[in-house]
Amino acid sequence: MNLRASSCYLDEGNVYQYNTNEEKIVKDSHTKEIDLINRDPKQINEDVVKVEFEDVIAEPDGTHSLDGVWRLSYTTFTVSKYWCYRVLSAVFGIPVALLWGFLFACISFCHIWAVVPCIKSCLIESQCVSRIYSLCIQTFCDPFFEALGKIFSSVRVALRKEV
Repeated sequence: MNLRASSCYLDEGNVYQYNTNEEKIVKDSHTKEIDLINRDPKQINEDVVKVEFEDVIAEPDGTHSLDGVWRLSYTTFTVSKYWCYRVLSAVFGIPVALLWGFLFACISFCHIWAVVPCIKSCLIESQCVSRIYSLCIQTFCDPFFEALGKIFSSVRVALRKEV
């Protein structure tokens, strides 16, 4: 078996090919292509941050500002929201992504190396305890309740209605 690895880069990201009898292709999930058009493919922010000018500022009938003021207000709101988000994401986006990556890495580490093994350990121990418990029930309680059942099995109850 020839395990000589040759790496190549495809559109999906970093792909390693191993030359064996059957070719195996392993995709590296850390270098996958990202969609620069649809940046919320799972719609997790669908209704949270879609704030438009009309959602914040509205003039009721009978109370209207000058048309030029209304257009300038709309443009000012839209452009300032756009550029403020861009500047904030440029300044804080990478550090915040680093913090979130670190947090989720810590959560994953704790889950993989502590939570799941602890749960598995508890399940193994509970199986041992449940076997001992069922053995005690079968040894002590089953004979007692079987005897009570035999005692009361001959009891007959008859209901009569007297007038």
